[in-house]
Amino acid sequence: MEKCIIFSGQGEETCLPPPLHYLPPKNSHGDAISEAELLLFPVIDDLLSKTQTSPLDIDVLILNCSSFSPSPSLSSIIINKYSMRSDIKSFNISGMGCSAGAIGINIAQNLLKVHKNCNAVVISAEILSSAWYMGNDKSKLPLNCMFRMGKARKTSKYKLFELVRTQRAFDDKCYYAAMRQEDSKGFNGFNINRDSFGAFSITLKSNIEVLGSVILPIKEMIRYVLWTLRKRFSSAADNKHVYVPNFMSVIQHFCIPTSGKSVVLEIGKGLNLGERELEPTLMTLKRFGNQSASSLWYVLAYMEAKERVKKGDKVWQVGIGSGFKCNSVVWECLRPIVNELHRGPWSDSINPYPVINE
Repeated sequence: MEKCIIFSGQGEETCLPPPLHYLPPKNSHGDAISEAELLLFPVIDDLLSKTQTSPLDIDVLILNCSSFSPSPSLSSIIINKYSMRSDIKSFNISGMGCSAGAIGINIAQNLLKVHKNCNAVVISAEILSSAWYMGNDKSKLPLNCMFRMGKARKTSKYKLFELVRTQRAFDDKCYYAAMRQEDSKGFNGFNINRDSFGAFSITLKSNIEVLGSVILPIKEMIRYVLWTLRKRFSSAADNKHVYVPNFMSVIQHFCIPTSGKSVVLEIGKGLNLGERELEPTLMTLKRFGNQSASSLWYVLAYMEAKERVKKGDKVWQVGIGSGFKCNSVVWECLRPIVNELHRGPWSDSINPYPVINE
């Protein structure tokens, strides 16, 4: 476990929930419920306070947590705690990993098209207590090392510019590769097998191709089409070069899953991203660890804390989950993000970052 943590890219400030501070760790159902309440209730209180919104004004509640799916559901626990309306439309998403935050946004988007003038709350969380592995099988220890507690919520500083969802579970190669990887608990950036990485790459590439066809400028699309045609009619020896469209021509900021340092660097290499573009993700991984679907919002919060997001900027969040599935959300900033450090998770820790040469 110590070796996994050292190579994962996480720092000493990442957090585990209180039940896992004991020796031996506690991992009962009740401990997981307590962890959920510890995470969810303060962030909802904060959201309602900042937006001056009553719980009775919430029409749609969408919550995603990949590893913990109790009965009653986590969304039901929230509804009961805040005495929300009997006709609230609530959804509980589980088992979808880092991609679930984008799925929650997609569900909200579709519901708000049908139900006008409604308020929707999307919450991403990861509960660790119930998933702690107590054995000695080395292949299952990375689960204990890579994931950390976290939650996030979104308010309307941004407009949804584009959303693309890609599902590869219909492909046996991708589906069974994901199953084998999940069985070994190794999809964490330092223990991913060759088959799973191939399926992972196919899923990501499929999603990026669809997104690129929608958001890239005409010049980049023409270049990509010409390269595709040349590749089709050229010999294998001439096809070593891979053309990667310049996404930075339209996207200013990138939120990549904090699934491990090597995965972040590999995705960055595939998209021709530089150190500055990868910095928010790598620093979030170091400070907070891998918080599954919540991590994308922590990466965005890093950019906001550094006041890098300007009015009109595009932010691309990409989430990759089991199955395999890949979801991309592109946001357009509606106003300059300034003087908001105190509102985010980086309020007490942004100054030492970025940490250089780590």
